[in-house]
Amino acid sequence: VCMLVASAFVALSASAQFTPYVSPARQAVYTPTYRTDGADRKVKNVILLVGDGMGLAHMTAALHANGGDLTMARMCHIGLVRTQSANRYITDSAAAGTAYATGCKTRNGSLGVDTTGRSLPNMTEILSARGYATGIVSTDKISGATPSAFYTHQPQRSMTREILSDLLRTRALFVVGSSVSLFNATGEERLDSLRAQGFTVLHDFTALPARAPEKVALIACDRDATQVKDGRDTAYLRSVTRYALSFLDQKSKKGFFLMVEGAEIDHAAHNGDIEGVVRETLDFDKAVAEALRFADRDGETLVIVLADHETGGLALGDGDISRREVSGHFATGGHSPVLVPVYAYGPHAQDFCGVIDNTEVFARILSALNVKR
Repeated sequence: VCMLVASAFVALSASAQFTPYVSPARQAVYTPTYRTDGADRKVKNVILLVGDGMGLAHMTAALHANGGDLTMARMCHIGLVRTQSANRYITDSAAAGTAYATGCKTRNGSLGVDTTGRSLPNMTEILSARGYATGIVSTDKISGATPSAFYTHQPQRSMTREILSDLLRTRALFVVGSSVSLFNATGEERLDSLRAQGFTVLHDFTALPARAPEKVALIACDRDATQVKDGRDTAYLRSVTRYALSFLDQKSKKGFFLMVEGAEIDHAAHNGDIEGVVRETLDFDKAVAEALRFADRDGETLVIVLADHETGGLALGDGDISRREVSGHFATGGHSPVLVPVYAYGPHAQDFCGVIDNTEVFARILSALNVKR
């Protein structure tokens, strides 16, 4: 029996196809100053960056494809996050996003509600009510699971029309997601409703105004609703992140909270696309650099970089760091239960070390801000 099991394992290993990818160029990284890193001092602002589906192997692939360096790899306070949902060993993005946004576990598919369907106050609602400016940025549809977890309360993530109706009641001042086609398909009048709520509605990130309006909703044009390899501008996520930080910093003396999602890492991993994983993780790392630059200038900002879950069961094969070559094999087209890394920088970064539950991220952010739920 042991011989048969061993033979089957060898055959399976031999049959696994590792797809190679060579990155054409090295991307510049940002080296933080570390002046406030791990300091036990006041936190005024929190930037939460979510690389959707980005497990340790995804980050490693991008690191090696970039010649052995990433901005997020220069963050010194590192931990691991447990991702299970209330009803499943393997979470989906809705339940994981809800855990980060509300500090409570829920069932897969649910957004902003507990297992009984009761609405849960989320981070943007809690902090906005206490005088903080809040924002949501994603390369996904604005109705996607991760961004909508920070503004909606719906029992099923498939309820797009209801989710977009909740967007009209968001407390966030800065909202970015795709796409114009989504609103055309579900009711373009919602764009007028956003304007009626005081939002300046834009579709082109290059048209973000130099003088900040009251509120901004950037509903991306279709070309910015794709993966980088399919045409999304590589300036999109980092530029919008930089603008969001400046915008929110002007809006409240109390401080701000910003959630930034690099959603297409997950989509590439679902497709078993190692090139897409690498390019999307590198693009996400540019947004991380913008966050760390701001934190160094500000001195009172906590930056947290993590994933909602791992996607694809990614295994890495042979490669060559000097040639920026990696290879990968995906064990599944879905998510996996593997713990995901969390990287933190700035005051109270040490609070995110060790192995923590995804609900603890919410609790520790509020604790760092000295805000009671």
